[in-house]
Amino acid sequence: MNWQALMAEIDGMLGWIPSWFVGLSLVVGAILLAQFAYRLAMWLLTRAFGARLPLLSVFIDRTAGPARLALCLAAVALVLPLAPLDDTIRTPLMRLFVVAFIALIGWISIRIVDMSAARYLQNFRDVSENFVARKHVTQVRVFKRVTDTIIVIITVSTALMTFDSVRQYGVSLFASAGAAGIIVGLAARPLLSNLIAGLQIAITQPIRIEDAVIIENEWGWVEDIASTYVVIRLWDWRRMVVPLSYFIEKPFQNWTRDTASLIGVIALHVDYRADVPRIRRWLEDAVKQSKLWDGAVVNLQVIDADSRTIELRALVSARNAPQSWDLRCEIRERLVAFIRDEMPEALPRERAILIPSADADADFLRRPAPPEKMRANARN
Repeated sequence: MNWQALMAEIDGMLGWIPSWFVGLSLVVGAILLAQFAYRLAMWLLTRAFGARLPLLSVFIDRTAGPARLALCLAAVALVLPLAPLDDTIRTPLMRLFVVAFIALIGWISIRIVDMSAARYLQNFRDVSENFVARKHVTQVRVFKRVTDTIIVIITVSTALMTFDSVRQYGVSLFASAGAAGIIVGLAARPLLSNLIAGLQIAITQPIRIEDAVIIENEWGWVEDIASTYVVIRLWDWRRMVVPLSYFIEKPFQNWTRDTASLIGVIALHVDYRADVPRIRRWLEDAVKQSKLWDGAVVNLQVIDADSRTIELRALVSARNAPQSWDLRCEIRERLVAFIRDEMPEALPRERAILIPSADADADFLRRPAPPEKMRANARN
């Protein structure tokens, strides 16, 4: 018995039910059956191979949406030609089926890009001190998001072009692509500029993931690079969202462009009587004892002198920006304590020379003696 004979027999048995209701019931039943088949298949695969193949569970989770949609479309494609529906219902369902199929292709394409990027980035998990890893992570993330955006635009455009009204509007728009094209270009300029900036950043890499940067007098790290913006994690855990075009059009500081090591500066004002060589020896010993020092740079110089004090500048290096800040604070605190306890003569002082005037001396000589002193002189 073929499908047509079976459907004719069912139609004869359920002749009192409207044909459109029977057709829609068949479509809905096919979708529900497809969902049940998917759940049953995934349960069997997980029970059979889940323990031996842990990656299978990850693959099932990431492909669950497209797989369900694909099974539903396959079931609808089998049932829809046999459903007793007239053209007023069948035509919208067929158009919806085409749109869903186009969306499925776009969804599968995005999943393929995401899974490929995730698989590639598994080789670069530690990005804190690994410049090669940061380079690859930045490029892959930017390219992935730009590719996802392009796939979404193409999918939506293709789905909309299946409608006659939208297709005619698009043809007329291309036919009169003068002022309309300029208006659309101006409206989409921020989006396009950020997408192009994203490609430039992925290629030239002025910033990378976990780079330490200073933007608008704010210091932080590059936490995420999206398709149109960058998220900066500031030192106090705030988040600054900056358009991608900012990093192409405006200057900013990147403290970890080539290496994460930084030189920190400690400035201190001391008296002219300070023993600078002794302070320099103490600084070298103190820095060598610190776990934050990277063993590269430690130096002390007299960089300025004014009428009251001399200015000392200590240079110390660390492995990265946070350790450089902590090292500077540690050495500054210990240096102040050393000068206060071991070299108090080096503390800044205010000096003044008091010279009495001639009028003050004459006034002092004419001033009468106190009564007690006059009585003592009289007794003598």
